[in-house]
Amino acid sequence: MTINLSLQGCMAVGKTTAVNYIRENAQYVNISYELNGDVIDEIKRRNLDKNKFSDYIEIQKLWINNEIERWEKAQEFKCSLMDFGAEEIEFYTLNYPKSMGFDWDVESNLKNELYRLRQCMPNRILFLDASEDVLRARKESDNSRSRNFFEYYLEHLLPLKKQWFSKKENVDFLNVDNLNSEEVAIAVKNWIDERCI
Repeated sequence: MTINLSLQGCMAVGKTTAVNYIRENAQYVNISYELNGDVIDEIKRRNLDKNKFSDYIEIQKLWINNEIERWEKAQEFKCSLMDFGAEEIEFYTLNYPKSMGFDWDVESNLKNELYRLRQCMPNRILFLDASEDVLRARKESDNSRSRNFFEYYLEHLLPLKKQWFSKKENVDFLNVDNLNSEEVAIAVKNWIDERCI
């Protein structure tokens, strides 16, 4: 039986560090990274604007199809950890317009795509949670990424995301405020081991 797990949380919470630790210390886990360069290139090539309804629908079709292909590849392995999984695409697809104040009927216009995407959900999700102060501090200490979307995400999307995932039955929350990066990574590995070994 294939087990798909997913790591969730805000930017700068420590997901990438934890995923890299798992890659090095748990070779029995397939790491499925969120590789999105092709999607971004196609959005740019077609000059699509996510703040226009018709363009947004086309953009999300690209993201959804990309995620379905990624999930299908993960099925080749006994245990996979998704660095964000199908649940992230579903959340963003339905909630980004709300965060912008748009009253768009995304669900109806992407009915078939969302149905296919929902067949690709992980067995369990670990949501790494942290306070805004901790997230900002970690973002400032990491010069390897620009994270231009960080403030908008923190203010507008993260509250929606916490509410969204708190209602799901397959989500575990881990508060990482008082954990250093190594402790977070070890906690993630222990969570995986309970489900994959």
